[in-house]
Amino acid sequence: MTNNDVWQGKVAIVTGGSSGIGQATATALAERGANVLITGRNAEKLAEVVALSDNIEALQMDSSDPKSGERIVDSAMSRWGRIDLVVNNSGAGQLAPVESYDPDVIANMAAVNIVAPSVLVKAARAALSDSKGAIVNIGTAVSRNAAPMLSHYAATKVALEHLNKSWAVELAGDGIRVNAIAPGPVKTGALTGMMGLPQEMADQIEEQEAAQVPLGRRGVTADIVPWILCLGSAENEWLTGQVLTIDGGWSLRV
Repeated sequence: MTNNDVWQGKVAIVTGGSSGIGQATATALAERGANVLITGRNAEKLAEVVALSDNIEALQMDSSDPKSGERIVDSAMSRWGRIDLVVNNSGAGQLAPVESYDPDVIANMAAVNIVAPSVLVKAARAALSDSKGAIVNIGTAVSRNAAPMLSHYAATKVALEHLNKSWAVELAGDGIRVNAIAPGPVKTGALTGMMGLPQEMADQIEEQEAAQVPLGRRGVTADIVPWILCLGSAENEWLTGQVLTIDGGWSLRV
């Protein structure tokens, strides 16, 4: 969907790049000649991804840190002097019924899913304007329907989708394109990682989700990454403000 040569010498930031969709995106960009800065909280996982390619560098960073945007951009600029793509992939979510709502957990979801992308976009704006670069935000197909026990995760991702459209208009004058991907159930380890579920419960949820997908299976990162590269590519000069749901039809379930 995109010419591999378009990434030669380009610079990308991928938050949450130590696993799942973020890791797969970072390695795909690196394979195509881009220099990639990934972020994440776990130093060991970051090191494992860095070991996969000489084109990948890591910055240990908690996206909930309000200074994260400035630190990430400063790190990329000091290494390579430019930024062509920002992939806002970091996410926070947790299963919680109403009676278990915890203000600190909700605040952390908002910090990671709303504030962190916002401060990164603010910090990267000048560099992206110089390169006429792109931003790809990672939302979720969970927000396409009611989301019992995942309401704040879905709500904060809906907020990111609104930001996506607003940024597309506000940054268009700088030549910066802003689009989003809303993945459905993808095998990434998020259920046991981000969501903190025990393996047995995660397996049950995966089976349930697979049965709900009209195309008959849960997704894999290879279903998502080509679209991130497509939306981030300089070849797509006239596409902005869009949210692409990739979920095998899962959000169409009744």
